[in-house]
Amino acid sequence: MPPDQAHPLHRRLPDEPFALIEPVGEQVSSRRVSNQVEIAAGGGKIEDALVFDFVHWENGPPLQLFKRMRSECPIHWTSKVSGLPQTKGFWSVTRAEDIQTVSRDWQTYSSELGGVVAIDEVFPIELARAMFIGMDPPKHDRIKALFQAGFTPKRIAAHEDEIREIVVTVLDRLDGRETCDLVADVAQPAVSRVIGSFMGIPEEDDAAWAELMKMALGANDSGESGSIDDLETTVQEALQRVFTRCNAMIAERRENPTDDLTSVLAHAEVEGERLEDHEIVMGFFLLVAAGTDSTKATYCSAMRALIKHPFQRRLLLDDPTLIPSAVEESLRMFPAFAHFRRTATKDTELAGQEIKKGDKVIMWYPSSNRDETRYEDPDRFDVRRNPEHQAFGAGGRHFCLGSALARLELKVLLEETLARYPEMEIAGDPVYVESALLNQLKTLPVRLGARR
Repeated sequence: MPPDQAHPLHRRLPDEPFALIEPVGEQVSSRRVSNQVEIAAGGGKIEDALVFDFVHWENGPPLQLFKRMRSECPIHWTSKVSGLPQTKGFWSVTRAEDIQTVSRDWQTYSSELGGVVAIDEVFPIELARAMFIGMDPPKHDRIKALFQAGFTPKRIAAHEDEIREIVVTVLDRLDGRETCDLVADVAQPAVSRVIGSFMGIPEEDDAAWAELMKMALGANDSGESGSIDDLETTVQEALQRVFTRCNAMIAERRENPTDDLTSVLAHAEVEGERLEDHEIVMGFFLLVAAGTDSTKATYCSAMRALIKHPFQRRLLLDDPTLIPSAVEESLRMFPAFAHFRRTATKDTELAGQEIKKGDKVIMWYPSSNRDETRYEDPDRFDVRRNPEHQAFGAGGRHFCLGSALARLELKVLLEETLARYPEMEIAGDPVYVESALLNQLKTLPVRLGARR
C-alpha cells in the first residue's frame, strides 16, 4: 500500500473546512493548495488528487474530477486526508461495474472491519458495528431481517395516503408566503414526520431529532476550521443526546409495547437473545438518520433541477405519470450519500489494481451514477430516462432497506409540490452541505409563484 505522507508538525488553516490542519511551512501549504486547485480546474496529474480536499467539494461532489478518474485512473489512490494526519489513505472506486463488484463481495470487502465511512476517527467503531449497515453476515442478515417485512414495496404502498397527508399539511403552511427555503420549510419537516411516524417519535420532537442527525452526520459542516478533536467532540455530544432520548423511548416501549419500529427494536431477539441497549439505540439512529437525510437530499436537488430545466418540468406537469421515472433520474443524478466504505479482508485485485489487506476502499456513487459506459449523455437531466442506478447501493447484502419508502416519499413530494407551485423559481444562491458523505443542499431559497 502506498505510504502515508503525513508531516509530524501541523498548524490550523483558517479557511478550509476539509483541510483542517496542515503541515508547517508556507511553501508546502501553498504548493499543496495550488496543486489541488489546478487539478480541480482540470489540469495537473490525476494521480496527485487528494479527493477529500475542500477545493473539490465547494459546490457539491467533484463531478469533473470523478469523470477524469473514471477515464484515467478508475481505481485511484488518495495518499492522505489534509488536516487529519492519522487518517490512512484510501482507494477510490469510481465506475459502476467496479462498485458493483465491491458491493456484492462482502467476504473480500468488509463493512465491519473498519466501518462504512472514509474517515473513521470521528465515529466510534464499536457504535458503527452496532448498526446493521456496519455489520457483515451472518449478524447483518439477522438484524436486517427484523425490519424487512415492514419495508416491502407492498407494505410501504399502504402508507401512501398517510404520507400524502403529511406532505399536504407541510405545504399548507406556505399559504400566504411568496418565498421559502425548500430545505427547511418543506423537505425537512415532511421527511422528519414520515420517519417519525414509523419510529413512534412525537411530532413535537421532529425538529430536535433532525438537529441531532445534522450534528452527528454533518459535524464538519460548520464553515469554520477545527481539529479532529473538535469534530469528535461534536459527534460525541450528538450521540450522547441520542442515547438519552432513545433510552427513554426504549424504556417506555418495554413497559407499553406498540406497533412502531422502536418497539420492534426494544423487543427484538436474535438467536434467542435480546439486542443490547447500545445496539437498539444505534439501530434507531440508523433508521432515523437514513430516513431524514436521504429523501430530503434528493427531493431538493430534484426540484432545483426541474426549475433549472423548465422543459423537463413541463413534461411532468403535462404528464404526471412520468413522475416515477423522474424519481429514478433524480436518484441517479443526486444520490443522497456520496460514498460508503469497505475494508479489504485480504490481498486482492480490483480492475487490475492490487489492493492490500486492510486497505480502505471507497465507493463514490455520484461518480458511478454518471458512468459513461452505463448512461448516454450522463450529465443530462432527463425525466424520461427511467434509469437503473446505484443511489441505494449496487446490490448485495447492504442494498438500502428503505428504498421503497424513499421512492414513495419522492413521488408524493414531487406530485404535490409541482401541482401546487408549477411556476416555482430559484430566489437566491443554493448552498451545499460541506461534506464528502452527505450529498445535499443546506439551503434552497425559492419564489413560490402563483398557487394552483
